[in-house]
Amino acid sequence: MSRSALIVIDMLNTYNHPDAELLIPSVREALPHIVGLIERARTEGVPVIYVNDNFGEWRSHHGEIVETTMSGPHRELVRPVLPDDDSLFVVKARHSIFYETPLSYLLSQLDVHRVVLTGQVTEQCVLYSALDAHIRHLAVTVPDNAVAHIHEDLAQASLRMMERNMNASVPKAANVEF
Repeated sequence: MSRSALIVIDMLNTYNHPDAELLIPSVREALPHIVGLIERARTEGVPVIYVNDNFGEWRSHHGEIVETTMSGPHRELVRPVLPDDDSLFVVKARHSIFYETPLSYLLSQLDVHRVVLTGQVTEQCVLYSALDAHIRHLAVTVPDNAVAHIHEDLAQASLRMMERNMNASVPKAANVEF
């Protein structure tokens, strides 16, 4: 079986953006499933890689991003998914986790051939990242209950596109096998 990595997308979030109020209820629903995946990956020795927006702060690093999100008004959504000392961290500036980041190189160094994408936002960063993973010949898994959305109809369409057009596996989080 190919080596997998769990990729946690944009879960370190201040929720200080125009669509936050639409996103937060979905994050609350997905959070226990995301936490469960992170815990299982850590227990099974699967690399956990956080790929997170830098909020346009070009001097930021992962410690500052964690600090910023934990000082925000929705730290209860961040605390359960904080990186541990073994977690890897990649900062991104655009929607895709691959766009102008070292993620492809990191995955090749870890001999990863399958990515399990979790986090937010299904119809944006998760969708674009799944496509970029697919065109890099990586197998893609997107647990449908471990991704959060802004617009449910677009999220459902995105999950169908990932499954149909990218051969992504779209199971429940409890059924993901690393």
